Amino acid sequence: MKKKKILFVFGTRPEAIKLAPVIHQFKLEKTLFDVSICSTGQHGEMLNQVINFFEIKLNYNLKLMTPNQSLSSLSSKILTHFDEILKKEKPDYIFVHGDTTTSAFASIVAFYNQIKVCHVEAGLRTFDKYSPFPEEMNRSIVGRIADLHFAPTENAKNNLIKENIKSNSIVITGNTVIDALFYGIKRLENYSDKTIEYLNNNINFKNKIILITSHRRENFGKKLKNICEALIEISKQDNVELVYPVHLNPNISETVKDMLSGIPNIHLLKPLNYPAFIWLMKKSFLILTDSGGIQEEAPSLNVPVLIMRNNTERPEGIQAKTALLVGAEKNKIINNTIKLLEDENMYKKISLNDNPYGDGNASKMIVKKMMELCSEI
Repeated sequence: MKKKKILFVFGTRPEAIKLAPVIHQFKLEKTLFDVSICSTGQHGEMLNQVINFFEIKLNYNLKLMTPNQSLSSLSSKILTHFDEILKKEKPDYIFVHGDTTTSAFASIVAFYNQIKVCHVEAGLRTFDKYSPFPEEMNRSIVGRIADLHFAPTENAKNNLIKENIKSNSIVITGNTVIDALFYGIKRLENYSDKTIEYLNNNINFKNKIILITSHRRENFGKKLKNICEALIEISKQDNVELVYPVHLNPNISETVKDMLSGIPNIHLLKPLNYPAFIWLMKKSFLILTDSGGIQEEAPSLNVPVLIMRNNTERPEGIQAKTALLVGAEKNKIINNTIKLLEDENMYKKISLNDNPYGDGNASKMIVKKMMELCSEI
């Protein structure tokens, strides 16, 4: 059987994390697949750290990131530059992940070139095109174009079927972020990292660690101020340390630094590299986040999550009671945090629930499906 050419394309740190175990799994099947990797560079240094940690070798790095670029500008660059890559590589399949601008517009380019698209983490939906923005429409666009949909859960599969996607093109795999997490935790056993050393020396881990992340566009402005006001109140609780790696976007960083600087037990950090971040997650008592991937990772570490969004495309965590939806409402964030700090029974119920997002074998299932598909051709 002739080797099939697979081209992976990603542009952000979360995409690279979640595709890394899939890439490594494909590379184990050298007789069947010829693998190439393209980064659009939608994220800069944060993306490079992940590429280095997972030992991914890029074939193409488009380096499209520029300060404060608009979505339209980024999209047009991807359309132009990735088209050149496809014409040169002529892959049989491209693999994209999730809901980024890179995924959406790389898929459009592949469609224009009549190249098949495989979508990892397919089928997530809020059914509100502005929440999250622009992610909800990005993943919907990929869903219309993709030929193969690797859905993390039954719920994600059902979302696709509702959109008239053929069920025989959908495979439930679990989420590859769990594969990446297990790989990362194991690698940390023999991994030296200056950021981890800094955290160990500057944060009192005898206290309860509350990890905070926030980067969603829909939380810019008043909602972010509400979140910061909630964090100020939470910091007044006994024996807590709030650790906040602050996103580089000035819409986030300027508000956070203005409101939270100078509070002794609120640690405002630069964005953490991936190994330091998963190390910190493992050390955390509770996570407050508007991120998507953290909702999936934390249950495998037995850490409860408060989701600071009005809705989530990952309802499985809510249903499995590994996470609670609190929005960007100040009092709701404060009250639920205090409950988890004070109520041991409530905390145990949430932290010990099984992770609904997978068992760490998603990448193997994806490659197995591709091997079956290619053997039929």
